[in-house]
Amino acid sequence: MSDTLTIRRPDDWHLHLRDGAMLRAVLPETARHFARAIIMPNLVPPVVTGDQAAAYRDRILAALPDGMAFEPLMTLYLTEETDPDDVAAAHASGLVKAVKLYPAGATTNSASGVRDFDKVRGVLDRMAAIGLPLCVHGEVTDPEIDIFDRESVFIDRVLDPVRRATPGLRVVMEHITTAGAADYVRAHDSDLGATITTHHLVINRNHILVGGIKPHYYCLPVAKRDEHRKALVAAAVSGDARFFLGTDSAPHTDANKETACGCAGCFTAPNTMSVLAELFDRNGALDRLEGFASRHGPAFYGLPVNENTLTLRRGDPVSYPAAIDAGDGPVTVFDPGFALHWRVEP
Repeated sequence: MSDTLTIRRPDDWHLHLRDGAMLRAVLPETARHFARAIIMPNLVPPVVTGDQAAAYRDRILAALPDGMAFEPLMTLYLTEETDPDDVAAAHASGLVKAVKLYPAGATTNSASGVRDFDKVRGVLDRMAAIGLPLCVHGEVTDPEIDIFDRESVFIDRVLDPVRRATPGLRVVMEHITTAGAADYVRAHDSDLGATITTHHLVINRNHILVGGIKPHYYCLPVAKRDEHRKALVAAAVSGDARFFLGTDSAPHTDANKETACGCAGCFTAPNTMSVLAELFDRNGALDRLEGFASRHGPAFYGLPVNENTLTLRRGDPVSYPAAIDAGDGPVTVFDPGFALHWRVEP
């Protein structure tokens, strides 16, 4: 068995970069290993129009350190006032690669999201016509629905009806967390894909709650039972092109995580490739890591695979910083809870 693995340079199909000092702190952690990333638009205020997406892209590129190459793939935040013509123009220009659906109140900075889906039918119809994907945060927000059931209820109440009402709409189910979501993807056609995060391949809900609350494992959608984690691992290592990497790396300062009402999100950008190599190695699937991290995503989005490569080498355990400085305070790096023997070579 080889101790060296070279793959096409990977992409991240779900990433939070924030803005300002946080953007400048976390961007190098992604650009070090990833060529491109789908950039989440849930800033305050959100990135709603093509002009706002262009301005955000320019801020990202301005924050990129000299000598680093990285392409931000921009998205628009879907609201009930979104203009279909603006969406189509932003897509036609090559700027916008997807539109993001947040059910109102589902996660960080999602208050501007959709409550009445009848009000966005025109946008979704236009997106289907032009082939622009819809990225969905797949949870309902009804207070009577248990937080661990929100994904499955979303599929039944929202996603399946939306897809039936809008034939041809390309949909990415982002950060799936359940066996049922993986099964739903497998049961449908090539217009449906799903991203899987690094942390949902590693943690279950016990990691958050057993022995005391672990705020740096708290994320949305929340981690589920271990049977669901195992189902996600099986999907990721399967070689099925409908599943691809979207880290949902979501930085928050420790002060905003370790508080009475802590923010949701795991910051996985620095060590994702080492964690994935460890997991794929354990499952006898190293030969499928390139598909999951580097090939399936571009295929779904209709983009070329990256020409350059990334090499990982197996050896003594590699360490990553426990946290990075984001200006306003430290941001803790995700701890998988096991040794990482695969390091990314310079």
